[in-house]
Amino acid sequence: MDDPVLLYVSGGNTQVIARMAGRYRVLGETLDIGIGNMLDKFARERGMTFPGGPKIEQRSAAHASENPDCSLDGLELPYAVQGMDLAFSGILTAALQYVKTGSSLNAVCWSLQEHSFAACVEVAERALAHTGKSELLLGGGVACNDRLRMMCETMASERGATSHAPDRMYCVDNGTMIATLGRLQLSNTGATPFEKSAIRQDLRTDETPISWD
Repeated sequence: MDDPVLLYVSGGNTQVIARMAGRYRVLGETLDIGIGNMLDKFARERGMTFPGGPKIEQRSAAHASENPDCSLDGLELPYAVQGMDLAFSGILTAALQYVKTGSSLNAVCWSLQEHSFAACVEVAERALAHTGKSELLLGGGVACNDRLRMMCETMASERGATSHAPDRMYCVDNGTMIATLGRLQLSNTGATPFEKSAIRQDLRTDETPISWD
């Protein structure tokens, strides 16, 4: 890969990011909760153990195998795209309501995945069109999901682009990404002074200048 659009899908956040003019620009993001947080909340409400995303993926796959046409069975969920941003709390509430009123849990899991993933892929496609880039990179814990990977590959292929995802061990929290960033920072701008090394919880993706090629 040379210069991808990043679809970052994790428990803590959801963003579509691209490198432009010396910074990583946020082209779209969640307005409420991260997609991984939404999936975990749904799973927890239905008695599934943490992390909930893989359990939902398993139930969704079971529904798809039992229903080859993958019909929604009438389980319409709210549209999560808000311009270039996303909102998942409405989908969560509606999905939980379907289960409470007697809908099949597997069918709801399938619908929940399809609606929320389609929203993410739609915003990512818009970002590719806006930036003129031709590579999509998945990141974050939810990038482990096979269905999301497949949807991204299909979208990218249809527009003459390519979709990429790291090995799953590098999608979840790991020291490799921290070490790589440290190496890049050290080789380009030197060591960070101790007094400037504190963690900033409010630091946004697009605030940090990129000092490396």
